[in-house]
Amino acid sequence: MTSSKSGTRAKAAKAPTKASAEAPAKTPGAAKVGKTAKAAKSNRPAKPAKAAKAPEAVKVPKGESHLALVRRARRINRELAEVYPYAHPELDFRNPFELLVATVLSAQTTDLRVNQTTPALFAAYPTPEDMAAAVPEEMEELIRPTGFFRAKTKSLLGLSAALRDDFGGEVPGRLEDLVKLPGVGRKTANVVLGNAFGVPGITVDTHFGRLVRRWKWTDEEDPVKVEAVVADIFPKSEWTMLSHRVVFHGRRICHSRKPACGACPIAPLCPSYGEGETDPEKARKLLKYEMGGYPGQRLSPPPDFPGKPAPALGAA
Repeated sequence: MTSSKSGTRAKAAKAPTKASAEAPAKTPGAAKVGKTAKAAKSNRPAKPAKAAKAPEAVKVPKGESHLALVRRARRINRELAEVYPYAHPELDFRNPFELLVATVLSAQTTDLRVNQTTPALFAAYPTPEDMAAAVPEEMEELIRPTGFFRAKTKSLLGLSAALRDDFGGEVPGRLEDLVKLPGVGRKTANVVLGNAFGVPGITVDTHFGRLVRRWKWTDEEDPVKVEAVVADIFPKSEWTMLSHRVVFHGRRICHSRKPACGACPIAPLCPSYGEGETDPEKARKLLKYEMGGYPGQRLSPPPDFPGKPAPALGAA
């Protein structure tokens, strides 16, 4: 992946004030808000921050045209590409079958927990034929840490048998074939197509859906409708990487309950700025994974990942 001139550093975020909607922040990776930043510059005590609200400069007009929406959304994508030039799928895998299985296991749990569980699973069942012949109770024990292990075992046994019987033991590279496999929906199919076969796809998970609604790209809740709306905004060539960037941002900065608005590098572009913590110092404490100096979710991250590998299951 080609990084921008800013490399892996997040651009300094900007938050408009009443005096100027364009005043840049002085601290990299954090949004300076209102008179607080000015007071700090002159060593005067900062006045208490007012109730947070979306910056005037980035409020979305009620009658925003489709063209204006497209331009705004594409600019956010370009900014995220500079913040996360190393964005990637956060599941460990070595082939399409491993990615398919890992993605099925990732439902209702974290990618980290899946990555800590799959080494033993793939050591026991390296191929669809091996997995299809597994003893259910033995597989259940291997994947128990991911939760819902009985239902997931049933799905893995079913999809493995289908791969063995209907596809010669190979994972198909077409969406219409993938979604016929037990436990595989559009989200899982798009993950596999985009990252194992290079076929563009938009992955609408909880993070993706939450962020595109915060950015006012759509107000749709249904993942299929969200996918259709976003697909109409971006060219196919951007779909897979857009998905990674948005999910990365949702996991690291734009959290569900308390987004780190004050440390967000795209704060000036966000119509929901102020829903979370706007104080830069407090916001930085909310950052997760490599953004906060912590391990990532993969035990075997790609070479360009700037963070630390995740620990194995049971490691201190």
